[in-house]
Amino acid sequence: MLHSVIMAGGIGARFWPISRRRKPKQLLDLLGEGSLMEQTMERIAPLVPPERRWIVTSRPQVEMIRSVTADLRENRFIVEPMGRNTAPAIGLSAVHLLHSDPDAVMIVLPADHRIQDLAAFRECLRKAVEMTEQSERLATIGITPTRPETGYGYIQTDRTAKELAPGVWRVKTFAEKPNAATAKLFLESGEFLWNSGIFVWRADVIMRQLAEFQPKWYGGFQEIAQALGTPDEDEVTRRVFSVLKGISIDYAVMEYAPQVVVVQGTFDWSDVGSWDEIWRLLPRDADGNATRGTARLVQSKNNMVLAKEQMIALVGVEDLIVVDAGDAILICPRNQSQRVRAIVDELEKRNEEPYL
Repeated sequence: MLHSVIMAGGIGARFWPISRRRKPKQLLDLLGEGSLMEQTMERIAPLVPPERRWIVTSRPQVEMIRSVTADLRENRFIVEPMGRNTAPAIGLSAVHLLHSDPDAVMIVLPADHRIQDLAAFRECLRKAVEMTEQSERLATIGITPTRPETGYGYIQTDRTAKELAPGVWRVKTFAEKPNAATAKLFLESGEFLWNSGIFVWRADVIMRQLAEFQPKWYGGFQEIAQALGTPDEDEVTRRVFSVLKGISIDYAVMEYAPQVVVVQGTFDWSDVGSWDEIWRLLPRDADGNATRGTARLVQSKNNMVLAKEQMIALVGVEDLIVVDAGDAILICPRNQSQRVRAIVDELEKRNEEPYL
């Protein structure tokens, strides 16, 4: 049967000072459309019934997420004892799904994306399910790029082979976030898609791939599987996660697996990964400024201002991000917004808990 697994373990450090431990990115309404988590749950709802929807997250976030997922069953939260990147989160989820349903097919998707054309999105997922439910294939969704974006990873399709189905290609390689010149070459080649981080596969297949390419993690998952439903479950899971290194699913499996396919998506998509992306998504005035709250801008262009408790004024500046969270204010160049997480790292070093 078809299941969905929503990955919701992060705090969204690049969205400090709005995103905090007590209210992480996926629970924020960054665009005036409801929280990203609520949108993710709504877009998957027509495909997967509530009893087969799962969320993998950290223990502190369970109650916060429960407040916006009223129809999710109590036992559909998969708790990571600590963050170890996407491969361990996916492997742990597969262990739980196989315990519940040995024939489980998994749709794995992040909790914090924005997708506009829901019909096209669901059609992509249906194609991916068709490609994987009776095979050993691993499927991912790749987005048709609209600009030479340096903030996304890329997937190179194998155009020397025929499409497996309309819009479905074999994957040639995965590429990390490129520099501007390389991103331009990717776009011009017509072979590259943005890596959405959305996956579809059978739970037993992904476990076999983990056994082959990540045997240490697979051994840990087998220990957890044997402990499920026993008093030792939490302790075993914590021990496994504490001794093994984190790794992304791309590095762990997707770059090596022999049968990886990508379904090409043409819908509007954003991973909502930085304040610069929020500026791009918000309505802007004739000077390219995006504002919320009380803001006054004079001879200023292409700025984003989110005001909360006081009026914010800008004069004669361009390409700035200004975010007021009430107890903290962020100011940075738009093209440096990917580095905001460095502030969170600094606050953690100084144990400045009120701002984390």
